[in-house]
Parts: sequence; C-alpha cells; structure tokens
Amino acid sequence: MPSATSSPKNAENAEKSAEKYEGFSAEERAAMKEHAREQKKTAARRGASRAEKAAAAEQDVLAKIAEMPEADRILAERIHDIVKTAAPDLEPKLWYGMPAYARDGKVVCHFQSAEKFKSRYATLGFSDLAALDEGAMWATSYALKELTAADEQFISALVKKAVN
Repeated sequence: MPSATSSPKNAENAEKSAEKYEGFSAEERAAMKEHAREQKKTAARRGASRAEKAAAAEQDVLAKIAEMPEADRILAERIHDIVKTAAPDLEPKLWYGMPAYARDGKVVCHFQSAEKFKSRYATLGFSDLAALDEGAMWATSYALKELTAADEQFISALVKKAVN
C-alpha cells in the first residue's frame, strides 16, 4: 500500500501550499538571522566595561552604515549624527541589522535602509517607547529619500520629543 505522503494528491496539495506560503520573506529571514548574530555578539561582550560595550556597539553601527549603498549611507550617517546630537543619552546598537538607538537596551528609534527590504525609500522609525503621542493618532515612521536642513531640524525635534 503506498504511503499517504507519496500520493499524487498529497504532492499536488504540497505544491499548492508552497505557492500560497505567506510567511517571512528572504529579507525578513536574513534580518532575523542577523539579529541572532547581534545577540551572540552582545553576549560575548559581557565581561567588558559599560564604556567598552558602548564603544563596541557604536562601532558595529558605524560599520553597518559604511556597508550601505551610497544613498542609504548618506542618510544613515546624517540620522546617526542627528540622533547623537539631539539625544546623546541614547545608545547606538544594531537591531535586526539596522542602526538603532536605545535607552536601557530598548530601541527607541531606528534607521532602515531602502536596500534592506528592497524598498523605494529608507525609513526612520520609532518604537512605542518614543514619547511621540499626539492625540489619538500619530506617525511612528517617516520615509526618507533625502534630507534638507528643514528635515534635519524636524528629525532633531522628533528625537528630542521621543526621549522626553
């Protein structure tokens, strides 16, 4: 008697379910793997001083920014400078392979390059820890294609508001 898994009907159903799979994209799976590597790297630094850990985490962020395509790298460098100036108490760290800025280890805001998820624009996102509440609805993510001086001032004000 043939096994249930080898019947033509089961093969057809498996093929159909593979076509319908709506799980994580390849980019999302890569980001999760990157996050696991980040966690291991952080754990390996447990014996270091707080200052050494912070310096190493910032170097990781700067190295990640340096790897980005030029358009994303320029935006990420500016965002990094803006966040460091507007909220010097936020600690740079990698978060799912993206530059992020945290308080007490918890991400407040992050930069996502357009290339990472094959998007037409980069984003600056804020977590629920960011104090951006304004009425019953407010933005927590901003699309970035370039930054003007006015945009930089707006982002600086947003970051300051987010940490207060």
